[in-house]
Amino acid sequence: MINTSEIAPDVYRISVFVPEINLQFNHFLIKDDEPMLYHAGLKHMFPLLLEAVSKIISPSQIRWIGFSHFEVDECGALNDWLQVAPNSKAVCSEAGAIVNMNDFSSRPVLPMQDNSILKTGKHSYRFIRTPHLPHGWDAGVMFEETNKTLLCSDLFHQNGDVVNLTDKDILSAHKSSMLEFEKGPLMAYTPYSHNTPILLNSLAELQPKTLATMHGSSFHGDCRKALIDLNDVMQEIWGRNDVLT
Repeated sequence: MINTSEIAPDVYRISVFVPEINLQFNHFLIKDDEPMLYHAGLKHMFPLLLEAVSKIISPSQIRWIGFSHFEVDECGALNDWLQVAPNSKAVCSEAGAIVNMNDFSSRPVLPMQDNSILKTGKHSYRFIRTPHLPHGWDAGVMFEETNKTLLCSDLFHQNGDVVNLTDKDILSAHKSSMLEFEKGPLMAYTPYSHNTPILLNSLAELQPKTLATMHGSSFHGDCRKALIDLNDVMQEIWGRNDVLT
């Protein structure tokens, strides 16, 4: 099942729900002079996403393809998008370019330094390096500064076929989802370290108005508080200082 909605001005959430694993995969298309697709998606979902994007803009107009870290739901179909959008380029962290994208991508990528800015017309994106948050050495997020939308990847992951956008609590659903994962092979979703609260506080200081989440409902409310409170949830689940004896 695929569902498209505008969650913020010019920001379209394209969601594919997979009932077999009770999970939404969300991709974000931001319209502008140089449109951005954030999350290239899984290769087998590419035909569905291509059709959905085609209803908003011509896919050939996509100029930038962003993602947080090297994972198939983030960038598995990258090279398919590069084929249909001949002037497009992937954008990722410097670490991501060095470690993965210089080999994986079919053409050169734009490696972004921490706090660097990408302008696409009326929209402006700040890249924030967040190693191992949500996971991956190469991880980072993008903050769309015009409408203050944080493209936050797997942060605030929620299982289920949930609403597109909410102003209600998403942390309870996130905590429940992560505790569910702790019982199976997807345990230890996010490493928790001394850097985790520092990174989350730095994202909170941006005071985003909308959190565009990869899995589950996007959030429009007190995003600053949600990011600060997220640290408490992560610390409770993954911050144990167990000592091996």
